[in-house]
Amino acid sequence: MLTKLRPESYEEFIATFHIEAPEHFNFAFDVIDARALANPQEPAMIHLDDKGVRREFDYGFFATQSSRLAHSLQKKGIGKGDTVMLILYRRMEFWVAMLALHKLGAIAIPSPSLLTAHDITERVAVADVRCLIVEEGIVPTVEAARKNCPDLRLLVQVGGDTVSPGWEAYESFIAHAPDSFPRPKDAAGGDDPLLIFFSSGTTGLPKMVEHTHTYALGHILTGLYWHDLEPGDIHLTVADTGWGKAAWGKLYGQWMAGAIVFVYDFRGKFSPKNLLQAVADNKVTSFCAPPTVYRFLIREDLTKFDLSALRHCTTAGELLNYSVFQAWEELVGLPIYEGYGQTETALQIATFPCMKPKPGSIGKPVPGWDIVLLDAEGTPCPAGVEGEICINIKNGKPYGLMASYLKEPEKTADACYNGYFHTGDKAWMDEDGYYWFMGRVDDLIKSSGYRVGPFEVESALVAHDAVVEAAVTGVPDPLRGQAVKATIVLGPGYEASDELTKELQNHVKKLTAPYKYPRVIEYVTDLPKTISGKIKRAEIRARDMAKMK
Repeated sequence: MLTKLRPESYEEFIATFHIEAPEHFNFAFDVIDARALANPQEPAMIHLDDKGVRREFDYGFFATQSSRLAHSLQKKGIGKGDTVMLILYRRMEFWVAMLALHKLGAIAIPSPSLLTAHDITERVAVADVRCLIVEEGIVPTVEAARKNCPDLRLLVQVGGDTVSPGWEAYESFIAHAPDSFPRPKDAAGGDDPLLIFFSSGTTGLPKMVEHTHTYALGHILTGLYWHDLEPGDIHLTVADTGWGKAAWGKLYGQWMAGAIVFVYDFRGKFSPKNLLQAVADNKVTSFCAPPTVYRFLIREDLTKFDLSALRHCTTAGELLNYSVFQAWEELVGLPIYEGYGQTETALQIATFPCMKPKPGSIGKPVPGWDIVLLDAEGTPCPAGVEGEICINIKNGKPYGLMASYLKEPEKTADACYNGYFHTGDKAWMDEDGYYWFMGRVDDLIKSSGYRVGPFEVESALVAHDAVVEAAVTGVPDPLRGQAVKATIVLGPGYEASDELTKELQNHVKKLTAPYKYPRVIEYVTDLPKTISGKIKRAEIRARDMAKMK
């Protein structure tokens, strides 16, 4: 089991932290089965479904159930190196399936429930998928894709009273399998493939991000240190199991810390009140959610919910604006610690408990990650100067950095060159060494000689009570080259008007440099997003260009 350091400063953390990786590390065998052997009744998960049914599971449960599924898959010809797609919402079976695939050495592809039949067909073909393990409600979508997927060997349906022809029913599929799956002599581990994430980029087709078994080790820093977890803590990360954030916040680091993963499997429309009630009723101690979720939560009357068990809060995925940070701290009594990473990486930059949070800053480089800001010529940027966030890999890759973009050596080479992994994201560093995220390189707006990062303007906009969401892009302008444009979703009770537009423009001028205010504002009912929730600014730009033709 891991021994957690308790550094008193960031400098001490950097100087003392290191990861001693077990040889040929395999998370399922080295963490889950080891914990189950030591104490099978140790709590591992609290699961609350959309009907309010609450269940608890221990490490013994996950060790035995994953062994049963591993045996059953193996019996059907699924083995080391085979790819298996999982579309399972936030069902307990997702965690069982991930562990079973790790034991088999099969490669997991966690996938969102919003995939269309066309998406599934494409991904099955490009990733050579051999098996799908699917939630009952997704079966019709898979059936629509199935005729175009001739190489599929096995279909497993989770849930439901009836099973479609050609499918295995999960419960009966594993019912008579052995409870133990001893570690094979040739078990996968270390630098062998572990999983594939289809990156939901804001432009172009998704890339296949391949991670090895050492990826899980990168999340020691996520679970033990950024989420600040101790054995027995109850941690909730708000994320769908089809997102990379689920691996960040609902699996590896949390169980390596000995924490209890709290799973709230809500379906349909997100309800801030229901989420707050779940956190209160289940005494959640550590909470992580995107800034958008926090923005919804602070609009509720938080005095109606007992959040006294909550002791640590984190966020990632987009910029956290000061007004949300301040409101949460005033209402709940806790700061929010920001972090930054990508589908291609584990946590790269973060604010840890041993640091003072700076609202709006993503923090400082994580131990083991040599982060450098590089300009267009590849020269390191001094404090105050924006540059691309890059990872120095001249002396080797940190645990958690992808192996490659699978089957796309050109794109891998575009990201890894001259001894650096290039993230494609822009930031600047202040005199104290804190990083401030600006956005994707392609999202920066050049207006009248100034460079404007969308996140700063978006942050100012969502600080206004009328704005729920905002996307800032550049539109062609004959005088300025580009003008700053804001595409806005209004909150309940607000209507678009010229008066509101002027009010929002003046509001931004007060919070940022005046040249950054949006000269164009469009009001919409929703923003185009990827399936992982990222705003598609490129789609907004393309839409605007089409209107001008």
